[in-house]
Amino acid sequence: MTHLKPVLIVFSIFICIIFIVPTLLVLPFSSDKEKTNLNEKLEAGPGIGELADSVEVAVYRSGKEVIEKLPLEQYVVGVLAGEMPADFEKEALKAQALAARTFIVNKMMMGDSSLPKGADVTDTIDDQVFKNPSELASLWGADSEWKLKKISEAVLETKGQVLTYNGKPITAAFFSTSNGYTENSEAYWQNEIPYLRSVKSPWDEKSPKFTDQKIIPITEFEQKLGVKLPKDGSVGTITSRTEGKRVANVDINGTSFTGREIRDKLGLKSSDFSWYLKDSHIVISTKGYGHGVGMSQYGANGMAKEGKDYKEIVTHYYKGVKITTSEKLLQKVTAQR
Repeated sequence: MTHLKPVLIVFSIFICIIFIVPTLLVLPFSSDKEKTNLNEKLEAGPGIGELADSVEVAVYRSGKEVIEKLPLEQYVVGVLAGEMPADFEKEALKAQALAARTFIVNKMMMGDSSLPKGADVTDTIDDQVFKNPSELASLWGADSEWKLKKISEAVLETKGQVLTYNGKPITAAFFSTSNGYTENSEAYWQNEIPYLRSVKSPWDEKSPKFTDQKIIPITEFEQKLGVKLPKDGSVGTITSRTEGKRVANVDINGTSFTGREIRDKLGLKSSDFSWYLKDSHIVISTKGYGHGVGMSQYGANGMAKEGKDYKEIVTHYYKGVKITTSEKLLQKVTAQR
């Protein structure tokens, strides 16, 4: 964002303003009219007007327990800002915008009786993370203008587009970083979904989240899994792996677990793990970050860096899908209201 030395006191006041009020736009020699609050700038940011002409989305703000309503395309801006770093490549951002829009269109068509009355979606990872302009101002500070501009452009350049399979919006699952492969849907969820197939994703090796290590005391390990480790110094035996190279099943002293169960119970970044005993602790190494189903965000960014466009990205991670207009689908949503 764009942001004298007449006397020392003026300079001191200026420095205080910079550090005490980081979310204000401070311009030397500006009039009161020009000293605009950053939140107001975001509200009237680039492309926001063009994104207003769409179906309204009611977002349940879990922190304040209120419902916030806004046009669908503006909602997609808030999700894109909450789910993917703005410094990612534009084509990766466009792919994420397409996934985010598909998710909400599908959600609105299906409905969700578990939500508070009047809400279409939550603002958490249970659905999609959403940030409004005020929250983005606090989050981004001095970088707000260029970040909002880039994200708004990604949404505008894919406006109205959704991913469909056999004419219906897909479950546009996505996650941060793969272990080099994405996962078949049935390896994580119960149902086999034809477009959520395991594919190679070698770009993820450059992700800062590609590897992780967690050290857990033996007592905590045993308590969380409800097991007792054998006396021979072993931890557990991985008995099978998924097509996506993650742990499918593991045996710990006669008790069987799925890789997902281990990941959930121990709070691991991924279900692609290996472990060993060291003194009174279990050292666990993982590859990847997230459930592994659908589009890898860091993989998408790697593809974009190699010159792939958003259409090539989404059709790599979602097999057999088409990019179609959401107009007729949204007409159904409007008719249901």
